[in-house]
Amino acid sequence: MTSHQQPQPEELSTAARLKLTGGAVAQGIRYTVAGEHQTEGKAALRVNQEDVEQIIASWPAPQQNVARQMLDKYGPPNEATPTRLFWHHNRPLEADRADQRRGRASLARPHTDFLTQYLDYRVPPELTHLITMFDGSILVDRTRGEVAARCDSEAANVLGLNMVHELVTGKRTVAEARHISEQNTVAYNGGRAAPYAERLLFDVPQGGTEDLDESHLSGSVLQQAVGKLKDVVTGGPREEASDRRTPG
Repeated sequence: MTSHQQPQPEELSTAARLKLTGGAVAQGIRYTVAGEHQTEGKAALRVNQEDVEQIIASWPAPQQNVARQMLDKYGPPNEATPTRLFWHHNRPLEADRADQRRGRASLARPHTDFLTQYLDYRVPPELTHLITMFDGSILVDRTRGEVAARCDSEAANVLGLNMVHELVTGKRTVAEARHISEQNTVAYNGGRAAPYAERLLFDVPQGGTEDLDESHLSGSVLQQAVGKLKDVVTGGPREEASDRRTPG
């Protein structure tokens, strides 16, 4: 299996397919089943290519170009709205999202962010600030165990994710990561070798990166809190107190 082939679990039932496509009917976006065996969840379906073309036809040129690059590499998206295209499980990436809308950023060079790509990756909470200092367009989801890179190309996102790994593993400081990011951006745009922008240079986890945290409240404290909430809703104890104050 290559890095961009998707896993092939069980086939979706008719009910499951209808549930996934129901939200798109009102928008007139058609879906087709992605092969004889289906991938998990919404990755089982593909948006009709004609509908994708109609969606991106009105997008600005940079967003259109990136959307077409994604289409050429990964095929039709698994979900779509008039302003967004979604791909699921383009391994080693967990998900990809192309946006008609954009945000501005200036790391390495002035640019707009409209391609977001998600990766299973656990960033220790005490190191999250390093990611924020490096690049505000890198998003850390501690609970889900994901890191998302948001920029104007897949190469830029790959570069950002490689820098995240080097920050987390202590290989680079924030200043070094920013400098390397700038160097590789210039090299890549100039057609020269840019290893950090060409592919992910570390083994990507496939799940198991979630951090659900833990509660430090004891069971008795939680029971008391639930009891008090119930009293507020039902008015039970207040009624009993009122009854005790009522003369016989």
